[in-house]
Amino acid sequence: MKKIVGTLLSLVFAGSLLFAGGSGDKKASGAGKKIKIGVSIWSSTDTLGSQCKRILDAAAKALNVDIMYVDQSHISEQVTASAETIAAAGCDGMIICNSASAEMTSVITTCTKNKMYVAQFFRVIDPQANPNEFKLAQQSPYYVGAVHENEIDNGINLVRTLCEKGARKIALEGWEAGDATFLLRWEGYKKGIEAWNKSHPSDKAVLLDPQYGGTTSDTGRATAEAIINANRDSDALIVAGGGGDTLVGALAAIESMGLKGKIQVASTDFLADLDKQLETGGMSVESGGHYCDPLFAFLMVYNAIKGNYKTATDSFYDVAFPYLYVASPADYAAYAKYFVDALPYNEAELKNLAALSQSDMAAAAAKLSIEDVKSRR
Repeated sequence: MKKIVGTLLSLVFAGSLLFAGGSGDKKASGAGKKIKIGVSIWSSTDTLGSQCKRILDAAAKALNVDIMYVDQSHISEQVTASAETIAAAGCDGMIICNSASAEMTSVITTCTKNKMYVAQFFRVIDPQANPNEFKLAQQSPYYVGAVHENEIDNGINLVRTLCEKGARKIALEGWEAGDATFLLRWEGYKKGIEAWNKSHPSDKAVLLDPQYGGTTSDTGRATAEAIINANRDSDALIVAGGGGDTLVGALAAIESMGLKGKIQVASTDFLADLDKQLETGGMSVESGGHYCDPLFAFLMVYNAIKGNYKTATDSFYDVAFPYLYVASPADYAAYAKYFVDALPYNEAELKNLAALSQSDMAAAAAKLSIEDVKSRR
């Protein structure tokens, strides 16, 4: 099993911390009140979203926390409105998987106004691409931080695996143009192609420009069909993500066109039938297994509400999370045992995670792997 740990963690608390004056006011006044945390997510029912909900529900139960979900389909207006909905429901905090980083201006403003803590999952604000949003996140005492992967390395690794398996003309299907995570993955795909071509000047590979398939199986299927019909000599397709349903549609399109096993498929969303897809040639390689991102964002917000994690007005917590890579049925069997058939953390372990310091929790996130779960079983 290949796995990438990436950067273990980056804690951006720098210099002298200016702790939020009043960051404990809300908690002190409601000492006997049950904590309530909202989850703003693209979908709580698709392949990845349902896995996220499963681990979050387990954490909420273990910690005796009320939890609510707002599905926003990665539509900007719904993303920003979700923070207002969660605040109106009386939540003490929220976690969010936004689409574009620009949406975080409204989200952070809403959370700060309502004294509601917020952390991102599967996302982080890029200080170069979005300096205003990054500064606002640093300055808000209610923005706790972000839990995310090294998406550039992820893209590099997927392309390298495809090329090693013989792909030379790779098509690309994204989900929404401008999505912060897709842009980073795309950068990685391009770097992967550059690295391959530099090492193999007489056997170069090509990456096509992306087409966008939304977040449903129907749109994913239609987009994949259009891409393949326009590029009949393509021998691989990267379905960049989008929650899993986009990939389901793309695989259906490839099979209906009689090209299953002829076009390699790579993606970053684990499927429920990934074992069968790997066995039959439907999938070539997949990265993912990372549905615990929201768990760690949830635990950070929980501890901020409790007053255990101090927030600041010049920085925030930034936790890097590892990807798992599955490229064979044997790889999947090990993953399924510890991440599908059962959750990677039981109730006692969830309680223990919640009791860790922020740095120890970030270290626990960074080492999550099949080997890590196996060592605890």
